[in-house]
Amino acid sequence: MAENPLPSPSTPLARAERFVWLTARVLEQRRFAYHFLRGGADQVETALMAYLNEDGGYGHALEPDLRGPVSQPLHTAHGLRVLDTIGRCGGLRVERICRYLTEVSTHDGALPAVHPSQRGYPSAPFLPVVDSPPSALLSTGPVVGVLHRNQVWHAWLFRATEFCWSAVESLEKPHPYEIQAAVAFLDGAPDRPRAEAAADRLGRLVRERRLALLDPDQPEDHSTADGYAPGGVLHPHDYARVPDSLAGRWFTDAEMARSLDRLEADQQEDGGWPARRDAWAPGWALEWRPIATIEALRTLRAHGRAIG
Repeated sequence: MAENPLPSPSTPLARAERFVWLTARVLEQRRFAYHFLRGGADQVETALMAYLNEDGGYGHALEPDLRGPVSQPLHTAHGLRVLDTIGRCGGLRVERICRYLTEVSTHDGALPAVHPSQRGYPSAPFLPVVDSPPSALLSTGPVVGVLHRNQVWHAWLFRATEFCWSAVESLEKPHPYEIQAAVAFLDGAPDRPRAEAAADRLGRLVRERRLALLDPDQPEDHSTADGYAPGGVLHPHDYARVPDSLAGRWFTDAEMARSLDRLEADQQEDGGWPARRDAWAPGWALEWRPIATIEALRTLRAHGRAIG
């Protein structure tokens, strides 16, 4: 007698849970459990420690666009974001991270996008390895923002913060990734009036340069940037992940509602959300899609959408 098939999960959360158990790394499994299944923060931190190196930085493809074991600023920014979401961004763990950040900083005290130690290991083509890389808002902004938001004070932060202010306030033809990094910095920056003024200017740039798709029915009104999959676009929710983000002021209620409608509709048949970047390695999507799925669910829930 043939067995009756199990019923398909009916809610976005249930479909995503099945996707995560089928595909995700242990870290994303633990993160999903923490955010949606009342899992523990200890388990998330234990899983994250597998990516920690003796120098205090994170490696081992924690950020899937950089492969290999060596510590990198982008991996470490990713690790800090994880610690931030579980309320563990402080203490000796962050003191060690700040020592690593000091060691790999450029001459102006900020972080390169890719440290030269990556040479010899695979990396995404849009993250080239050079011998003397410049400071990058892409890597520095999110790190500085999360440290300030958690009221971490370390000598490394002083020059890195000044770099971020200078970089954000001088952006004229930014890549969307740079805008996202700028928002991550401004949302945590302690000088709120200055942050609000800088965010207002960036919002005008985003709209003038068509860096956000404001109407999904008119995709021609969006400019696709390098590093995204063909047809990849950024929506208002990609900049304003939470309602109180400064980027939330850039969009009308109707524009944000359409954006969240699109995010809900982007859940795929297997329960996961797509990773809207250039696919360049065999296992790349397997690692990025669970990350994208967790962030999609967190964004929807933060904006008051029912996920199940």
